[in-house]
Amino acid sequence: MTRVLLLTGKGGVGKTTVAAATAIHAARDGHRVLLTSTDPAHSLADVLAVPLGDAPREVEARLDAQQLDAQLRLEAHWSDVRDFLVGVLHGGGMGEVQAEELMLLPGLDELFALIDLRARADSGEYDVIVVDCAPTAETLRLLALPDALRWYIDRVAGPGRGLARAVAPVARAVGGFPMPDERVLGAVDRLLADLAGVHALLRDAERTSMRLVTNPERLALDETQRLWTSLSLFGYAVDAVVVNRVLPEAVTDPFLARWKQRHVEHLASARESFAPVPVLVSHLHDDEPIGADALAELAGRLYGRLDPTVVLHDAPGPSVAATEEGWVLRLALPFATRE
Repeated sequence: MTRVLLLTGKGGVGKTTVAAATAIHAARDGHRVLLTSTDPAHSLADVLAVPLGDAPREVEARLDAQQLDAQLRLEAHWSDVRDFLVGVLHGGGMGEVQAEELMLLPGLDELFALIDLRARADSGEYDVIVVDCAPTAETLRLLALPDALRWYIDRVAGPGRGLARAVAPVARAVGGFPMPDERVLGAVDRLLADLAGVHALLRDAERTSMRLVTNPERLALDETQRLWTSLSLFGYAVDAVVVNRVLPEAVTDPFLARWKQRHVEHLASARESFAPVPVLVSHLHDDEPIGADALAELAGRLYGRLDPTVVLHDAPGPSVAATEEGWVLRLALPFATRE
């Protein structure tokens, strides 16, 4: 059963570095690992100091890495449906260019990157897949897309698919109005199945874990708390929080004394507020951790004796239970206020 680790956080906190370090650590522990990115601003190649493309490339023994080309996934999964919908809009009087633009729904390319992730996880080719996700806002939108798009497709295309197959030849012959053919309907069916698979993978706490990367700064920690609340609302399991770039004890420069004290305070606050989820600490290095060996050193200090591929915190997910008064939904929403 392939484990999937998704690392995300506020932009600039070092999530790509932590994701790459995690993947290298797991590979050197003997796991077959794929390191991939759904962040449109790809920087995995920069961190690893090797060129990367859309196809997985071997970085070192047992470790492959890739920077997904979301546009290729969009063409592979959406082109048939898009061409049909463009034809419908164009037939209704809309200009072809405007119709094309309307069919490029925001976030679709990133959604199809998730479908690729699910296919890799189901293939059994890798023991662990580490995902460098987009920053916080994009990640929330990305994780919401499978449910949202499946809901719309099922209601728009679902009930009428059988009827469409039956009347399409007559409609095309009599009225000339475009009707979905088998190719389009087949693409919709495949897309629905893929979305169901993505949803099941992301919600499976035994297989998939979210790890939140942050810095020992008030603004970054506040955003991380909001992210945890939102992920819990979707039912996604967070098994660790990584506080990155903490000033080490050895730093004695008086200019950094105030920063060091702030880091101590924020780290203590993070451990208290995120409990019982483990808070892992990555100290600020004396140089940029670029390349496999530097990243492996970072991961060794970050995880210590922990195995980064296991579930680091097992929390109960959403549940619905019957009571004498009716049905009860239990949902953990850390940091949520009554408002």
